[in-house]
Amino acid sequence: MIKRYAKKLLIVALLITAGILLEFYGLLDAEKMLGIARGYSDQWWLVVVLILLQAVLFTFALAGSFFLWIAAPLYPPAMATFILAAGATLGGIGAYFFSQRLTDEWIAKIENSHAYKLLHKQDNFFALFALRVFPAFPHSLVNYSSGILKVKLSHFIAAAFLGIGIKSYIYADVIYNATSTASLDELMNPSTYGPLLLLSVLSLLGVFIKYKMKSRDNE
Repeated sequence: MIKRYAKKLLIVALLITAGILLEFYGLLDAEKMLGIARGYSDQWWLVVVLILLQAVLFTFALAGSFFLWIAAPLYPPAMATFILAAGATLGGIGAYFFSQRLTDEWIAKIENSHAYKLLHKQDNFFALFALRVFPAFPHSLVNYSSGILKVKLSHFIAAAFLGIGIKSYIYADVIYNATSTASLDELMNPSTYGPLLLLSVLSLLGVFIKYKMKSRDNE
């Protein structure tokens, strides 16, 4: 028991250290990273690097979403969407399995989140998709909640890639057409996030209707 607890504490310490080092070397600064990436934008391997970096950050609940500001200005919306969806989905899978190694304190915090409570009741594709496509919803909560609850992995992967892909395309299109001058305010404009919000609400409505029908059948 003590050995297991010490191992979890070591993992947390390593994560904190990794976050400090990334910040110290400017690797969590989107503007600096974009400047570096522009010099290699004609290289095929940059796509792989961007995907893998996101995967690592999302696995450990670090700032993987900031890669939107790197991929979107460099690539057309379709390619940027693939990079962002692939990286976030791989990172989500990593977090799904890594959630089993979280400390009891972390698990308690996740269990108190809205994402965990929803998935605890309805761990289906549409609930996962609604959370993924909802504007600015923290993916780490979905990833770790899904891992702790052991939701169906096929639903988890499909909802992650599709939901994040749709959201990424809408945001990437705004940034790319603005020639990388788009601001966070522009992305949070109702005309941008409105369709995402509607899609999320409709998905949750479908989950609610299915739940009510199932409850009625059980009566």
